[in-house]
Amino acid sequence: MNTDINYKNNPLHGLSLKNLLTEIVNYYGFEILFAYLNINCFKSNPSIDSSVKFLKKTDWAREKVEAFYLYQFKSLPRASAEQFELPPRDRIVPPDQIPGEPAELSLEDAERLREKRARKAALHDSGAAYPSGSGKRRSSYSNPSASSDSDPWAKWKK
Repeated sequence: MNTDINYKNNPLHGLSLKNLLTEIVNYYGFEILFAYLNINCFKSNPSIDSSVKFLKKTDWAREKVEAFYLYQFKSLPRASAEQFELPPRDRIVPPDQIPGEPAELSLEDAERLREKRARKAALHDSGAAYPSGSGKRRSSYSNPSASSDSDPWAKWKK
């Protein structure tokens, strides 16, 4: 059984973070990157070197930029649910999917996307997204010892 993974079709394979960022910034600019990704290293005193330094230290931001590169800049179709769980550099792009032209992005589209996300977050926070209507999450986990004690933290107080 071959355990080696073939990354040849992944546009991120062999691409340094600095080169990736340089490509995106040369095409879109820092203003569009901040509008779509909402990462402050693209807003306050942006430069390639400072952004690379921040992205190397911050996994969530690096993954966000790499996903932007794959799905906006390279115009690949969205990853499957199984592949979406992996970081972008570890995803396997099917051989029939080839990178395309960068998507045309604008600040107006970014603002509409931001408003849509804000509405979705407000709906989620208001509890309307929950079928019970109570606005609180219900845990399916039940602890038998907690139900018999009046103080669930009693064993930790000792």
